Amino acid sequence: MLEVSHISKVYKKKVVLSDTSFSAEVGKCVGILGKNGTGKSTLLSVLAGILKPDSGSSLWEGKDLIKDAKFRTRVQGYVPQGIPLFPELSALDNLSLWYPQNRDQLEASLSSGILQRLGIKEFIRTPVSRMSGGMKKRLSIACAVANNPKILLLDEPSASLDIICKEQILDYLGEFCAKGGTAVLVTHDTQEIEFCDSTYMLSEGKLSAYQYSGDVKTLVRDLENSK
Repeated sequence: MLEVSHISKVYKKKVVLSDTSFSAEVGKCVGILGKNGTGKSTLLSVLAGILKPDSGSSLWEGKDLIKDAKFRTRVQGYVPQGIPLFPELSALDNLSLWYPQNRDQLEASLSSGILQRLGIKEFIRTPVSRMSGGMKKRLSIACAVANNPKILLLDEPSASLDIICKEQILDYLGEFCAKGGTAVLVTHDTQEIEFCDSTYMLSEGKLSAYQYSGDVKTLVRDLENSK
């Protein structure tokens, strides 16, 4: 189980995260909801080791992923809201920087592994600068899972993507969790919210359990009423 405990982060005298805690079981996807500017991306950046928290821990197998960078790199993948790719390089060249396999193994993955599942082969020679948003997002996920992580952090993975691409990403996440992966998903998308096994609302730097009823108007009202 991933146990995130008492994460606090103050940025320019503003309290962004305050005693933020949640847990995520093996094989489950946890959704983080909240209005813009409430600290959702900050929370994922802290868990990913991009930002240093003022306090708190993220435990997996008894080790703190925030403090142990080597262990974190081995067991956790991160897909930020932006595109962490080299725009002048092709999909294949970007993948070669992330994947430790030799070219034969990479080609095998394109034919029957995770890269095939994400449909990377169809644009493998395309420069990132010429890719659609969906292609870039799928490639970003492919890079994030290069080391077969047990935990996957995703910041709005299907934002601004078409229905087909959203479905491809959710299909992959379903496979990832079914095989024992643990996912933490920051989202505003109702389809992604319904996919999650449990959801939390972030407000005033703290998380509280939230049950999405399936009614969008109720969700909007609850978001508007959160601080």
